[in-house]
Amino acid sequence: MVVGVLGAGTMGAGIAQVAAQNGSEVVLVDLNQEMLTKAENNLDKVLARLVEKGSISEDEKINIQGRITYSTDVHDFKSSKIVIEAIVEKLEVKHNVFANLETIVSQECILASNTSSLSIASIGSVLKNSSRVIGIHFFNPAPLMPLVEIIPAVQTSQETLDFSKELISSWKKVGVICKDTPGFIVNRVARPYYGEALKIYEEGLADFATIDWAMTTIGGFRMGPFTLMDYIGNDVNYAVTESVFASFYYDPRFKPSFTQKRHMEAGFYGRKSGRGYYNYAEGTVLPQANEDKVLGQKIVNRILAMLINEAIDAVFLNVATKEDVDLAMTNGVNYPKGLLKWADEIGLNNVLMQLEELFHEYGEDRYRPNPLLRRMVKEGKHFFN
Repeated sequence: MVVGVLGAGTMGAGIAQVAAQNGSEVVLVDLNQEMLTKAENNLDKVLARLVEKGSISEDEKINIQGRITYSTDVHDFKSSKIVIEAIVEKLEVKHNVFANLETIVSQECILASNTSSLSIASIGSVLKNSSRVIGIHFFNPAPLMPLVEIIPAVQTSQETLDFSKELISSWKKVGVICKDTPGFIVNRVARPYYGEALKIYEEGLADFATIDWAMTTIGGFRMGPFTLMDYIGNDVNYAVTESVFASFYYDPRFKPSFTQKRHMEAGFYGRKSGRGYYNYAEGTVLPQANEDKVLGQKIVNRILAMLINEAIDAVFLNVATKEDVDLAMTNGVNYPKGLLKWADEIGLNNVLMQLEELFHEYGEDRYRPNPLLRRMVKEGKHFFN
């Protein structure tokens, strides 16, 4: 089976590596020869390191690289069983690409998008046979991150979904099925991790370092929200926040922050620009956290309640199953626990009480408890036994 990958940037090259390492023949196409050369050279370095570590043999390295054909011609996709697009996040560009691909590939070829934010239904609307469209969203870096979100559109056939699930499983990835809604699972459920942290800062309850300390030391998260936003890039993270906010018809739960907007406007993008919420210039001493455990626990409880409420909303609106929501958050963004299992441990009544206190104090719709949470507390139910 031949797998086509369109776009030789970081994501496209990573997806090609995953496919080739798991035995698939790959055609990696990019109109820019320099990008293809860079992708090939980078893969050589990655595979060489794996050989040094003893993870693969020299013969395996040669075979993996030999399974990938690097091309500047989209017509080389003609024998592909599936083509995964990993190009710029602009709908009009994807429309042109998908319409063109349909004239090249076979009638049976599946056309998938690695988009993290665009509607799969809209991407597939230009196809004559839109039942072949699907979202297959990898996380960066694709060879290392286990999660893949599989997103069927309203047009997607069961055969397309079944094939995609089996393919992702054969590549030893954790595939989760989610509805074609803004942010899918991870980028939807994770918004409060940033948004509520920013709100706590703006209220003057704690500074960046203290919030990060609380979420890592007490909450058990690998990175605090401000360290993580600096790592992702404030320009990228803010753009996603705006996109999700607009896509949800300006639901106040997803309202962007002026603090993040001002940092983005100032060019404080994070590590890549040398300054974000923290200054990464050589010799700079990072600020010290206020390690007040009472304050820290208050911060964790507030952000965690918001995350849990969002995870419950995803189940309530049938975006994904409870199992897939928890798998997505632990495998896609390395949360210490699945949010719904965490909610069971804390006690759903305690989560509800935290949200009701916030709603009563602020009167903001962002704190409204989900109806499913209220219902489960009333009936004494849990998400998992």
